[in-house]
Amino acid sequence: MRVGILSYPMLFQRDGGLQIQVRETVAALNRLALGAPRHLQVELVDPTRDRLDSYDLIHVFSAINGNYRIVELASELGLPVVLSPLLSPGWNHATGVLARLADRLASKLTAWNVQTSYAQSKRALQLADLVIALGEAERQAIVTGFQIEPEKIEVYPNGINAHFFSADAALFRSATGIAGPFVLMVGAISPYKNQLGLARALAEVDLPIVLIGAAQRPEHGYLQQLLRLPHVSWLGALPHADPLLASAYRAAAVVALPSHGEVFPLAVLEALAAGTPVVMTAQSALELPDAGFAMKKVRWDDAAGQRLAICQLVGAAPDRAAVRALVSQFTWERAAGQIAESYFRLGARGGLRRAV
Repeated sequence: MRVGILSYPMLFQRDGGLQIQVRETVAALNRLALGAPRHLQVELVDPTRDRLDSYDLIHVFSAINGNYRIVELASELGLPVVLSPLLSPGWNHATGVLARLADRLASKLTAWNVQTSYAQSKRALQLADLVIALGEAERQAIVTGFQIEPEKIEVYPNGINAHFFSADAALFRSATGIAGPFVLMVGAISPYKNQLGLARALAEVDLPIVLIGAAQRPEHGYLQQLLRLPHVSWLGALPHADPLLASAYRAAAVVALPSHGEVFPLAVLEALAAGTPVVMTAQSALELPDAGFAMKKVRWDDAAGQRLAICQLVGAAPDRAAVRALVSQFTWERAAGQIAESYFRLGARGGLRRAV
């Protein structure tokens, strides 16, 4: 089976969680040892050169940024379509109703020439043969916010690269000279990620904050606001495979992710794999059983709650082995195995459909 992976054209012009997810998923799928007669060839599609109908199945990552057009075309060609929508868990019945009202209003006011991103995402979800959610909260958001039947949704969590489980703090300590406890924040520098909110919340706490992440040109002013604070330092962007990144996760006392919303944040999984506790946004699809001792969820705008949670974890650090155990089952091989089974299941149906 030949599988084509697509997303929006500008995806790989930046690095982040989705880019890592796509690359690691493709690599893990191609590493699978499948017995005959099953064969799997997975590759990124170049839409300027490759035709969709040269593939047996199409997997689209992200339901936004015009990707519904890819799903439409693949569906018209009779190809099975898998969609990983990566939708915010903030969607629910109420927000779905408001979004549908807004879409109808925009359509009527523009003689049906304008369509909202909500309508486009819903179109992609409706046409897809299988929708893959990263967690139960995202699955629920898809059902209640977008009115998609639960039977077509499967929950397959992301994986974590193995080197995060064996990370050593020594490299980070020697490279930075930071010997004591500190708070680490990994992610793009932006108001949405809310680094400044947390930095201000910890302004009166004797605890350095280390930032790792790219700052795009529009966010340079935001970055300068951060760097004017005496307890904040920035290491810039680090490649995902850089040993210094894994070492930073291991060296940190707490990893913080106080953003406005996250679907299934790899930064949190990687921190836990390194044995480091996390304080993260409450607006997330990530749920781990019995993880309260090492993963605390706080609203993005609750500065006092974030400060209290971080101070508690610094003051009474959980056992690192117990923290790592929370995510020991999250491997890219496991995720790839689940996805591959769905490919073969849909491929059999798709072959019959195209023959008809």
